[in-house]
Amino acid sequence: MDSFAVVIIGIVVLALVAVVLLGVFYPGSGADQLDWKPTRSPELEAQNEIDDLEQMQAAINAKRRARGAEEITERDVRDRLDSDRREQQEMLDREMADAEIDELLAMKNRRRRSRGQAEITREEYERSLRDTGAGR
Repeated sequence: MDSFAVVIIGIVVLALVAVVLLGVFYPGSGADQLDWKPTRSPELEAQNEIDDLEQMQAAINAKRRARGAEEITERDVRDRLDSDRREQQEMLDREMADAEIDELLAMKNRRRRSRGQAEITREEYERSLRDTGAGR
């Protein structure tokens, strides 16, 4: 190997080692070096979130009072949220089941085509699943 290449490689390796050692042994963190500070503390962010929710609930209740409806409580909001989440999960489960049936039907029809048989429809496939008990 050429002596010039050895010297260049040695310089690069020494520079890398120096940078790593500087990062490991220099006191403080990178944020200290840049004099970076977060604009708000996590506690303040949490309090702002709570305040926002309270303001929204107060505004909703003011409108409900104006039209003569009953005010909502935090419990009502939580119950509604839980109900919405359950509904979304049920929709997702139905969509996944539909996608799975479509995939299985496509595989079955590929096998049927390769054997020279006619394809079956989704309704026929679902009926066969119900009849054999595989859809349970």
